Amino acid sequence: MPASSRRYPWVCFTPEREAGKDILQVTNLNYTQDGVQLLKDVSFIVTKGQKIPLVGSNEHAHTGLFSILAEEIKPDSGSFKWGLSTSRSYFPADNSAFFSSDLNLIDWMRQYSKDQTETYIRGFLGRMLFSGDAVLKPVNVLSGGEKVRCMLSRMMLFGSNVLILDQPTNHLDLESITAVNNGLSEFKGNVLFCSHDYEIVNTVANRIIEICDDGIIDHSGNYDDFVEFKESRGMVVTTLRY
Repeated sequence: MPASSRRYPWVCFTPEREAGKDILQVTNLNYTQDGVQLLKDVSFIVTKGQKIPLVGSNEHAHTGLFSILAEEIKPDSGSFKWGLSTSRSYFPADNSAFFSSDLNLIDWMRQYSKDQTETYIRGFLGRMLFSGDAVLKPVNVLSGGEKVRCMLSRMMLFGSNVLILDQPTNHLDLESITAVNNGLSEFKGNVLFCSHDYEIVNTVANRIIEICDDGIIDHSGNYDDFVEFKESRGMVVTTLRY
């Protein structure tokens, strides 16, 4: 197919309402899983417009924090508080529970949509390259990449002003990864995310939080700024995929 006629995913997150100044306050969170302490006295404040990737060697710590913030699990101690004007959408690292039914894509998306019309839902699925008879495919036979695109479509439906994404580019091809990158960069809200992809982390971020064994390292700027900051202090830098 000629390059000029190829179709690409279109990721566009549009908040239904603007968030206020106060987004999130996390205070002394501690969390242990299978006898391993993943979070130790983690504290930080998120303010309007910040886009923050979590970095560090322990992915279980990132997933644990996101699961706590999404109220799927409870911390051992500590607290967090979302701003009253925030609305959140969560993309979990493991999305298998969402696709354990034989609903087709239209009916699956209809569960999450205020507008129940097929035309409206097809519009969102079409952005992620599901069109024609493809929208009648049962969700339990989708590939890993198709499931990710469904989850992104679902998030776009919600119109949230805070996005939490745990490894959203796994299973995606280069064009889809670029679409996610563009969508997060252009999003007029807050983003908390983690990814192995250097380009997304560096271009989307305006603040970096690294989860360490004894707390966090918190630095304003993109990933290149963070690397320079750590190297200037002789600290080990987490390697991302270039």
